[in-house]
Amino acid sequence: MRHHITGDLRARPRALNILRHALLAVGIAVVSTSAHADNYPERPIRLIVPFSPGGTTDVIGRLVANALEQDIGQTVFVENKGGAGSILGTDLGAKAKPDGYTLVITNGAAITTGHLLGQKIPYDSYKDFTHITLLGTFPNGLIVRTNHPAKDFKEFLELARKAGGKYNYGSAGVGSAGFLTGEMLKQKANIDMTHVPYKGTGPAMNDLLGGQLDAIFNNLGVAATQFRAGNVRILAVSGAKRVPAFPDVPTMSETIPGMVGEAWFGVSAPAGLPAPVTEKLQASLSRVMGNPDFRAKLAEQGLTPMGAPQAEFIKFLREEEDKWASVIKAANIKLD
Repeated sequence: MRHHITGDLRARPRALNILRHALLAVGIAVVSTSAHADNYPERPIRLIVPFSPGGTTDVIGRLVANALEQDIGQTVFVENKGGAGSILGTDLGAKAKPDGYTLVITNGAAITTGHLLGQKIPYDSYKDFTHITLLGTFPNGLIVRTNHPAKDFKEFLELARKAGGKYNYGSAGVGSAGFLTGEMLKQKANIDMTHVPYKGTGPAMNDLLGGQLDAIFNNLGVAATQFRAGNVRILAVSGAKRVPAFPDVPTMSETIPGMVGEAWFGVSAPAGLPAPVTEKLQASLSRVMGNPDFRAKLAEQGLTPMGAPQAEFIKFLREEEDKWASVIKAANIKLD
């Protein structure tokens, strides 16, 4: 029996030709990507800091840029793009070309909590980024004036409960790490306090010193000056561990298990960054984060250095999102 073959046999050479060209194009693309990775970086790298110049985040961004520049052998310049609570600059980072020449300093408000608070986020926190390295976390300090009746954290909680909601606390605004830490404390410690939002921690500190506030939640880098001057006491810190610069200050979790609320900063790039480029950047940042002098400079700004690589960074983000989602839902918090 003969088997009849349908179709135009003459079309086969043409199809094979198309296949050969397609495979050739893929091969050229792979070689091109490989060559790009081998030669990376060939030109200056832009590091977007999504905050205005002069603040703690800007200082951290410039420290990272300088250290990365020395390690990777190419100029790394900082571009400040503040606005919309850091979302504007973060969005620019997400929408940049994924070639390794645009990086962005990411943070909690822009990645893990903004959308939970109902803020309009023009990007997906995971799909639109290559999250490279978690730099570290910022514990908040519970800070009072030196003449406040509470001499330690436990006494503050007792007095706050007795005050029945008359105690107030200030933060850098609704949605800030200090505000969220305060709301978490209210829930876990079963106390009531009134939140007073400010546009930045500077004005909040001024009102604390002036007697208008009972307490503030603030990062330790900002609070250190007033602490050393003897104007304030730091009753507790919200990190998982005690801060080396303030070894006598207990963590809140020593009294209230699970009471850990911190800000964080990382280095991210647009999604689609070639794996070899990601690996080069991660290796360079790992060396940078392993430098004791660099870690000390970060610690001076109140940051607890971590240097967690990509997989650990993403795991951390998921855990942060889950943690704050429950706090925000319980308090029914929405940004106006």
